[in-house]
Amino acid sequence: MGSETGHVWLSVPDVAERLGISASRVRRLVEDRALIGRRIDGVFSIPEAVLPGGEPLAHLAGTVTLLLDGGFTEDSALEWLMSPDEQLTVTPVEALAAGRKSEVRRVAQALAI
Repeated sequence: MGSETGHVWLSVPDVAERLGISASRVRRLVEDRALIGRRIDGVFSIPEAVLPGGEPLAHLAGTVTLLLDGGFTEDSALEWLMSPDEQLTVTPVEALAAGRKSEVRRVAQALAI
């Protein structure tokens, strides 16, 4: 779909096609926080980075819940997940994709208010 802040963003129908599921199932995954996104130019979009290997990123839902419970908004949680982190040396999404869930959550918990 396009790029914002250097990331590729996909519309709900694009994600549905990639995952081989319906758009309503994609919306359910967003509600369940297994996927996260934001409106860009009026279109709800999901960063391609949360679909490594063509599947929703493992442990994203728990990490997003931790951030939201810690005082982050959905937008600020998404921003943190997609931005390089000094402690992780990569973006939190990249660290999650590499199996570094505990480390990501430790950093996220330290940031919670």
